[in-house]
Amino acid sequence: MSANTKTRVAVIFGGRSSEHAVSCVSAGSVLRAIDRTAYEVVPIGISTEGGWVLAVDDPDQLVIRDGKLPQVDATRPAVVLPGDPTARALTVFDESQPSGALGEIDVVFPVLHGPYGEDGTIQGLLEMADLPYVGSGVLSSAVSMDKAHMKVALAGAGLPVCDYVVVTARRWKTENAAVRDEIAALGWPVFVKPARAGSSVGISKVKRPEDLDAAMAAAQEWDPKVIVEATVIGREIECGVLEGVVGPDGVQGPPEASVTAEIRVLGDREFYDFEAKYLDDSTELTVPADLDEAVAAKVRALSVQAFEALSCESLARVDFFVCADGSVLVNEVNTMPGFTPVSMFPRMWAASGVDYPTLVDRLLRTALQRRSGLR
Repeated sequence: MSANTKTRVAVIFGGRSSEHAVSCVSAGSVLRAIDRTAYEVVPIGISTEGGWVLAVDDPDQLVIRDGKLPQVDATRPAVVLPGDPTARALTVFDESQPSGALGEIDVVFPVLHGPYGEDGTIQGLLEMADLPYVGSGVLSSAVSMDKAHMKVALAGAGLPVCDYVVVTARRWKTENAAVRDEIAALGWPVFVKPARAGSSVGISKVKRPEDLDAAMAAAQEWDPKVIVEATVIGREIECGVLEGVVGPDGVQGPPEASVTAEIRVLGDREFYDFEAKYLDDSTELTVPADLDEAVAAKVRALSVQAFEALSCESLARVDFFVCADGSVLVNEVNTMPGFTPVSMFPRMWAASGVDYPTLVDRLLRTALQRRSGLR
Protein backbone atom coordinates (compact mmCIF):
# COMPACT_ATOMS: atom_id res chain seq x y z
CA MET A 1 0.00 0.00 0.00
CA SER A 2 1.25 3.52 -0.76
CA ALA A 3 2.36 5.77 2.08
CA ASN A 4 -0.71 8.02 1.97
CA THR A 5 -4.08 6.96 3.34
CA LYS A 6 -5.64 6.38 -0.07
CA THR A 7 -5.14 3.38 -2.32
CA ARG A 8 -3.50 4.46 -5.58
CA VAL A 9 -5.22 2.98 -8.61
CA ALA A 10 -4.05 3.34 -12.19
CA VAL A 11 -7.00 3.26 -14.59
CA ILE A 12 -5.63 2.23 -17.99
CA PHE A 13 -7.77 2.69 -21.09
CA GLY A 14 -7.79 3.20 -24.85
CA GLY A 15 -5.41 0.82 -26.57
CA ARG A 16 -4.60 -0.34 -30.09
CA SER A 17 -7.66 -2.49 -30.71
CA SER A 18 -10.81 -1.68 -32.66
CA GLU A 19 -12.50 -1.18 -29.28
CA HIS A 20 -10.39 1.87 -28.40
CA ALA A 21 -13.37 4.22 -28.19
CA VAL A 22 -15.48 1.76 -26.19
CA SER A 23 -12.62 1.43 -23.72
CA CYS A 24 -12.48 5.22 -23.37
CA VAL A 25 -16.21 5.41 -22.64
CA SER A 26 -15.94 2.54 -20.16
CA ALA A 27 -13.04 4.27 -18.42
CA GLY A 28 -14.99 7.53 -18.20
CA SER A 29 -17.73 5.72 -16.32
CA VAL A 30 -15.21 4.04 -14.02
CA LEU A 31 -13.45 7.35 -13.30
CA ARG A 32 -16.79 8.93 -12.47
CA ALA A 33 -17.76 6.09 -10.13
CA ILE A 34 -14.55 5.58 -8.14
CA ASP A 35 -14.81 6.71 -4.52
CA ARG A 36 -12.26 9.53 -4.37
CA THR A 37 -12.28 9.48 -0.57
CA ALA A 38 -10.78 5.97 -0.67
CA TYR A 39 -8.82 5.96 -3.93
CA GLU A 40 -6.28 8.25 -5.56
CA VAL A 41 -6.68 7.83 -9.31
CA VAL A 42 -3.94 7.99 -11.93
CA PRO A 43 -5.55 7.87 -15.41
CA ILE A 44 -3.31 6.30 -18.05
CA GLY A 45 -4.32 6.40 -21.71
CA ILE A 46 -2.93 4.18 -24.46
CA SER A 47 -3.18 5.80 -27.89
CA THR A 48 -4.35 4.02 -31.02
CA GLU A 49 -0.66 3.71 -31.97
CA GLY A 50 0.20 2.16 -28.60
CA GLY A 51 1.80 5.13 -26.82
CA TRP A 52 1.20 5.40 -23.05
CA VAL A 53 0.32 8.87 -21.78
CA LEU A 54 -0.75 10.55 -18.55
CA ALA A 55 -4.40 11.31 -19.34
CA VAL A 56 -6.61 14.05 -17.99
CA ASP A 57 -8.78 12.96 -15.09
CA ASP A 58 -12.00 14.21 -16.68
CA PRO A 59 -14.79 11.69 -17.31
CA ASP A 60 -16.69 14.23 -19.42
CA GLN A 61 -14.00 13.95 -22.12
CA LEU A 62 -14.62 10.21 -22.38
CA VAL A 63 -18.16 10.08 -23.74
CA ILE A 64 -19.79 9.59 -27.12
CA ARG A 65 -21.11 13.03 -28.01
CA ASP A 66 -23.21 13.67 -31.13
CA GLY A 67 -22.03 10.38 -32.59
CA LYS A 68 -18.35 11.34 -32.17
CA LEU A 69 -16.24 8.64 -30.51
CA PRO A 70 -13.67 9.66 -27.86
CA GLN A 71 -10.02 8.70 -28.09
CA VAL A 72 -6.84 9.08 -26.08
CA ASP A 73 -4.94 12.33 -26.66
CA ALA A 74 -1.55 11.10 -27.86
CA THR A 75 0.04 14.53 -27.26
CA ARG A 76 -0.19 14.20 -23.48
CA PRO A 77 3.03 13.53 -21.48
CA ALA A 78 4.39 10.02 -22.04
CA VAL A 79 4.29 7.50 -19.21
CA VAL A 80 6.27 4.31 -18.63
CA LEU A 81 5.32 1.41 -16.36
CA PRO A 82 8.42 -0.74 -15.87
CA GLY A 83 7.86 -4.49 -15.72
CA ASP A 84 10.01 -4.57 -12.60
CA PRO A 85 8.66 -5.82 -9.25
CA THR A 86 11.25 -3.76 -7.36
CA ALA A 87 10.05 -0.48 -8.93
CA ARG A 88 6.30 0.00 -9.10
CA ALA A 89 6.61 3.71 -9.76
CA LEU A 90 5.20 5.20 -12.94
CA THR A 91 7.56 7.57 -14.71
CA VAL A 92 6.28 10.53 -16.71
CA PHE A 93 8.22 12.20 -19.52
CA ASP A 94 7.41 15.77 -20.49
CA GLU A 95 9.58 17.69 -22.98
CA SER A 96 8.97 20.91 -21.05
CA GLN A 97 10.43 19.55 -17.81
CA PRO A 98 12.70 16.80 -16.49
CA SER A 99 11.22 13.33 -16.22
CA GLY A 100 9.91 12.34 -12.84
CA ALA A 101 8.23 9.59 -10.87
CA LEU A 102 4.48 9.64 -10.35
CA GLY A 103 4.85 7.40 -7.33
CA GLU A 104 3.99 3.79 -6.69
CA ILE A 105 0.75 2.17 -7.77
CA ASP A 106 -1.19 -0.17 -5.49
CA VAL A 107 -3.61 -1.67 -8.01
CA VAL A 108 -4.39 -1.39 -11.73
CA PHE A 109 -7.81 -1.32 -13.38
CA PRO A 110 -7.09 -2.07 -17.06
CA VAL A 111 -10.38 -1.02 -18.66
CA LEU A 112 -9.19 -2.36 -22.00
CA HIS A 113 -11.28 -4.31 -24.50
CA GLY A 114 -10.04 -6.50 -27.32
CA PRO A 115 -6.47 -7.29 -28.46
CA TYR A 116 -3.52 -5.74 -26.60
CA GLY A 117 -5.61 -5.34 -23.45
CA GLU A 118 -8.11 -8.14 -22.89
CA ASP A 119 -5.98 -10.91 -24.38
CA GLY A 120 -3.32 -11.48 -21.74
CA THR A 121 -0.74 -9.04 -23.10
CA ILE A 122 -1.05 -6.27 -20.51
CA GLN A 123 -1.81 -8.88 -17.88
CA GLY A 124 1.64 -10.34 -18.56
CA LEU A 125 3.25 -6.93 -18.04
CA LEU A 126 1.40 -6.45 -14.75
CA GLU A 127 2.41 -9.94 -13.60
CA MET A 128 6.04 -9.10 -14.41
CA ALA A 129 5.70 -5.91 -12.36
CA ASP A 130 4.02 -7.85 -9.50
CA LEU A 131 1.11 -5.42 -9.56
CA PRO A 132 -2.41 -6.47 -8.50
CA TYR A 133 -5.00 -5.82 -11.19
CA VAL A 134 -8.69 -6.14 -11.95
CA GLY A 135 -9.58 -8.93 -14.36
CA SER A 136 -8.49 -12.41 -15.33
CA GLY A 137 -4.91 -13.58 -15.60
CA VAL A 138 -2.73 -14.20 -18.65
CA LEU A 139 -3.95 -17.66 -19.64
CA SER A 140 -7.65 -17.04 -19.00
CA SER A 141 -7.56 -13.70 -20.83
CA ALA A 142 -5.76 -15.19 -23.83
CA VAL A 143 -7.97 -18.26 -24.12
CA SER A 144 -11.19 -16.27 -23.68
CA MET A 145 -10.10 -13.76 -26.33
CA ASP A 146 -9.52 -16.50 -28.89
CA LYS A 147 -13.02 -17.76 -29.74
CA ALA A 148 -11.68 -21.03 -31.15
CA HIS A 149 -9.63 -21.98 -28.08
CA MET A 150 -12.40 -20.73 -25.82
CA LYS A 151 -14.87 -23.16 -27.40
CA VAL A 152 -12.39 -26.03 -27.05
CA ALA A 153 -11.93 -25.25 -23.35
CA LEU A 154 -15.66 -24.88 -22.71
CA ALA A 155 -16.55 -28.06 -24.57
CA GLY A 156 -13.76 -29.90 -22.77
CA ALA A 157 -15.40 -28.92 -19.48
CA GLY A 158 -18.70 -30.33 -20.71
CA LEU A 159 -20.40 -27.04 -21.52
CA PRO A 160 -22.64 -26.85 -24.62
CA VAL A 161 -21.36 -24.74 -27.53
CA CYS A 162 -22.58 -24.22 -31.09
CA ASP A 163 -21.02 -25.93 -34.13
CA TYR A 164 -18.11 -24.10 -35.74
CA VAL A 165 -15.18 -24.30 -38.14
CA VAL A 166 -11.78 -22.68 -37.57
CA VAL A 167 -10.12 -21.25 -40.69
CA THR A 168 -6.49 -20.18 -40.54
CA ALA A 169 -4.93 -18.11 -43.30
CA ARG A 170 -2.93 -21.16 -44.38
CA ARG A 171 -5.98 -23.44 -44.57
CA TRP A 172 -7.97 -20.88 -46.55
CA LYS A 173 -5.19 -20.79 -49.16
CA THR A 174 -4.06 -24.42 -49.26
CA GLU A 175 -7.24 -26.36 -48.35
CA ASN A 176 -9.84 -24.02 -49.76
CA ALA A 177 -12.20 -26.61 -51.18
CA ALA A 178 -12.16 -28.72 -48.01
CA VAL A 179 -12.75 -25.65 -45.85
CA ARG A 180 -15.72 -24.60 -47.99
CA ASP A 181 -17.20 -28.08 -47.60
CA GLU A 182 -16.77 -27.93 -43.82
CA ILE A 183 -18.49 -24.53 -43.71
CA ALA A 184 -21.33 -25.71 -45.97
CA ALA A 185 -21.90 -28.64 -43.61
CA LEU A 186 -22.79 -26.15 -40.87
CA GLY A 187 -25.81 -25.10 -42.95
CA TRP A 188 -26.60 -21.65 -44.31
CA PRO A 189 -26.58 -18.95 -43.09
CA VAL A 190 -23.35 -18.88 -41.09
CA PHE A 191 -21.56 -16.18 -39.13
CA VAL A 192 -17.98 -15.40 -40.16
CA LYS A 193 -15.92 -13.75 -37.42
CA PRO A 194 -12.36 -12.74 -36.63
CA ALA A 195 -11.25 -15.24 -33.98
CA ARG A 196 -9.64 -12.61 -31.75
CA ALA A 197 -11.56 -9.37 -32.11
CA GLY A 198 -14.46 -7.83 -30.26
CA SER A 199 -17.44 -5.48 -30.47
CA SER A 200 -18.71 -7.40 -33.49
CA VAL A 201 -16.19 -5.81 -35.87
CA GLY A 202 -15.41 -7.73 -39.03
CA ILE A 203 -18.41 -10.04 -38.60
CA SER A 204 -20.65 -11.02 -41.51
CA LYS A 205 -23.80 -13.08 -41.76
CA VAL A 206 -23.36 -15.19 -44.88
CA LYS A 207 -26.52 -16.59 -46.45
CA ARG A 208 -25.08 -18.24 -49.56
CA PRO A 209 -21.76 -19.78 -50.63
CA GLU A 210 -20.96 -17.11 -53.20
CA ASP A 211 -20.74 -14.44 -50.46
CA LEU A 212 -18.18 -16.36 -48.43
CA ASP A 213 -15.06 -14.86 -50.03
CA ALA A 214 -16.06 -11.28 -49.19
CA ALA A 215 -16.94 -12.25 -45.62
CA MET A 216 -13.62 -14.03 -45.13
CA ALA A 217 -11.73 -11.02 -46.47
CA ALA A 218 -13.62 -8.70 -44.09
CA ALA A 219 -12.81 -10.91 -41.10
CA GLN A 220 -9.16 -11.35 -42.10
CA GLU A 221 -8.69 -7.58 -42.09
CA TRP A 222 -8.87 -7.88 -38.28
CA ASP A 223 -7.39 -11.32 -37.70
CA PRO A 224 -5.82 -13.90 -40.07
CA LYS A 225 -7.52 -16.57 -37.97
CA VAL A 226 -11.28 -16.79 -38.58
CA ILE A 227 -14.05 -18.73 -36.91
CA VAL A 228 -17.23 -19.64 -38.79
CA GLU A 229 -20.25 -20.48 -36.63
CA ALA A 230 -23.52 -22.18 -37.39
CA THR A 231 -26.59 -20.00 -36.97
CA VAL A 232 -28.49 -20.70 -33.77
CA ILE A 233 -32.18 -19.83 -33.64
CA GLY A 234 -32.60 -18.59 -30.11
CA ARG A 235 -32.76 -15.65 -27.76
CA GLU A 236 -29.54 -13.79 -26.92
CA ILE A 237 -29.15 -13.93 -23.15
CA GLU A 238 -26.29 -12.63 -21.01
CA CYS A 239 -25.21 -13.11 -17.42
CA GLY A 240 -22.55 -11.42 -15.30
CA VAL A 241 -20.17 -13.25 -12.97
CA LEU A 242 -18.10 -11.85 -10.11
CA GLU A 243 -15.24 -13.53 -8.29
CA GLY A 244 -16.24 -14.69 -4.82
CA VAL A 245 -15.34 -12.46 -1.89
CA VAL A 246 -12.98 -13.52 0.89
CA GLY A 247 -14.83 -14.11 4.14
CA PRO A 248 -13.74 -13.32 7.72
CA ASP A 249 -12.19 -16.79 7.90
CA GLY A 250 -9.91 -15.97 4.98
CA VAL A 251 -11.65 -18.44 2.66
CA GLN A 252 -12.79 -17.20 -0.73
CA GLY A 253 -16.42 -17.75 -1.58
CA PRO A 254 -17.63 -19.22 -4.89
CA PRO A 255 -18.22 -17.02 -7.97
CA GLU A 256 -21.56 -15.24 -8.03
CA ALA A 257 -23.90 -14.84 -11.01
CA SER A 258 -26.09 -11.81 -11.66
CA VAL A 259 -29.63 -11.78 -12.95
CA THR A 260 -29.90 -12.51 -16.66
CA ALA A 261 -30.49 -9.98 -19.44
CA GLU A 262 -31.75 -10.20 -23.02
CA ILE A 263 -30.68 -8.40 -26.19
CA ARG A 264 -33.12 -8.02 -29.04
CA VAL A 265 -31.96 -6.48 -32.33
CA LEU A 266 -34.67 -4.36 -33.93
CA GLY A 267 -35.35 -3.07 -37.43
CA ASP A 268 -33.24 -4.15 -40.38
CA ARG A 269 -30.12 -5.11 -38.46
CA GLU A 270 -29.23 -8.78 -38.78
CA PHE A 271 -27.16 -9.05 -35.60
CA TYR A 272 -25.75 -7.13 -32.63
CA ASP A 273 -22.92 -5.21 -34.34
CA PHE A 274 -20.87 -2.17 -33.23
CA GLU A 275 -23.40 0.41 -34.44
CA ALA A 276 -26.26 -1.43 -32.76
CA LYS A 277 -24.31 -1.58 -29.50
CA TYR A 278 -23.18 2.01 -29.24
CA LEU A 279 -24.41 4.37 -31.94
CA ASP A 280 -28.13 3.94 -32.57
CA ASP A 281 -31.39 2.74 -31.06
CA SER A 282 -31.70 -0.54 -32.94
CA THR A 283 -31.52 -2.76 -29.85
CA GLU A 284 -33.82 -3.47 -26.95
CA LEU A 285 -32.14 -4.49 -23.69
CA THR A 286 -34.23 -6.17 -21.02
CA VAL A 287 -32.89 -6.56 -17.47
CA PRO A 288 -33.79 -8.97 -15.99
CA ALA A 289 -34.66 -11.18 -18.94
CA ASP A 290 -38.18 -12.59 -19.10
CA LEU A 291 -37.13 -16.24 -18.79
CA ASP A 292 -38.68 -19.29 -17.25
CA GLU A 293 -37.29 -19.57 -13.73
CA ALA A 294 -35.69 -22.96 -14.41
CA VAL A 295 -34.03 -21.70 -17.61
CA ALA A 296 -32.74 -18.58 -15.85
CA ALA A 297 -31.28 -20.77 -13.10
CA LYS A 298 -29.60 -22.96 -15.73
CA VAL A 299 -28.06 -19.90 -17.43
CA ARG A 300 -26.73 -18.61 -14.12
CA ALA A 301 -25.27 -22.01 -13.23
CA LEU A 302 -23.62 -22.38 -16.64
CA SER A 303 -22.18 -18.87 -16.29
CA VAL A 304 -20.36 -19.85 -13.13
CA GLN A 305 -19.23 -23.13 -14.72
CA ALA A 306 -17.85 -21.26 -17.75
CA PHE A 307 -16.10 -18.75 -15.46
CA GLU A 308 -14.36 -21.57 -13.63
CA ALA A 309 -13.69 -23.68 -16.74
CA LEU A 310 -11.65 -20.82 -18.19
CA SER A 311 -9.99 -20.03 -14.81
CA CYS A 312 -11.47 -16.53 -14.89
CA GLU A 313 -10.87 -14.11 -12.04
CA SER A 314 -12.46 -10.87 -10.95
CA LEU A 315 -15.30 -10.61 -13.49
CA ALA A 316 -16.74 -11.87 -16.75
CA ARG A 317 -19.84 -11.61 -18.88
CA VAL A 318 -21.07 -14.88 -20.36
CA ASP A 319 -23.25 -14.77 -23.50
CA PHE A 320 -25.76 -17.49 -24.38
CA PHE A 321 -28.33 -18.62 -26.88
CA VAL A 322 -31.53 -19.92 -25.31
CA CYS A 323 -33.54 -22.01 -27.78
CA ALA A 324 -37.28 -22.52 -27.94
CA ASP A 325 -37.01 -26.01 -26.41
CA GLY A 326 -35.23 -24.60 -23.35
CA SER A 327 -31.78 -25.79 -24.37
CA VAL A 328 -28.91 -23.39 -23.68
CA LEU A 329 -25.66 -22.88 -25.61
CA VAL A 330 -22.67 -20.85 -24.41
CA ASN A 331 -21.72 -18.34 -27.10
CA GLU A 332 -18.70 -16.61 -25.60
CA VAL A 333 -17.05 -15.32 -22.43
CA ASN A 334 -15.82 -11.72 -22.10
CA THR A 335 -13.19 -11.23 -19.40
CA MET A 336 -13.39 -7.42 -19.51
CA PRO A 337 -16.96 -6.60 -20.54
CA GLY A 338 -18.05 -3.09 -21.41
CA PHE A 339 -18.43 -0.65 -18.53
CA THR A 340 -20.22 2.10 -20.44
CA PRO A 341 -23.49 3.53 -19.06
CA VAL A 342 -25.46 1.29 -21.47
CA SER A 343 -23.33 -1.84 -21.01
CA MET A 344 -25.06 -4.99 -19.89
CA PHE A 345 -22.56 -6.03 -17.21
CA PRO A 346 -23.08 -3.10 -14.81
CA ARG A 347 -26.79 -3.04 -15.62
CA MET A 348 -27.19 -6.70 -14.69
CA TRP A 349 -25.38 -6.19 -11.42
CA ALA A 350 -27.38 -3.06 -10.63
CA ALA A 351 -30.54 -5.17 -11.08
CA SER A 352 -28.93 -7.72 -8.75
CA GLY A 353 -28.47 -5.13 -6.00
CA VAL A 354 -24.88 -4.03 -6.71
CA ASP A 355 -24.83 -0.45 -8.00
CA TYR A 356 -22.06 0.88 -10.25
CA PRO A 357 -19.84 2.54 -7.56
CA THR A 358 -20.14 -0.55 -5.33
CA LEU A 359 -19.27 -2.79 -8.28
CA VAL A 360 -16.11 -0.80 -9.07
CA ASP A 361 -15.09 -0.81 -5.40
CA ARG A 362 -15.65 -4.57 -5.13
CA LEU A 363 -13.50 -5.23 -8.19
CA LEU A 364 -10.66 -3.15 -6.80
CA ARG A 365 -10.88 -4.75 -3.36
CA THR A 366 -10.88 -8.32 -4.69
CA ALA A 367 -7.92 -7.44 -6.93
CA LEU A 368 -6.00 -6.20 -3.90
CA GLN A 369 -6.82 -9.38 -1.95
CA ARG A 370 -5.62 -11.66 -4.75
CA ARG A 371 -1.88 -12.10 -4.98
CA SER A 372 -0.28 -11.61 -8.37
CA GLY A 373 2.05 -14.04 -10.05
CA LEU A 374 3.47 -17.35 -8.84
CA ARG A 375 5.83 -18.07 -5.99
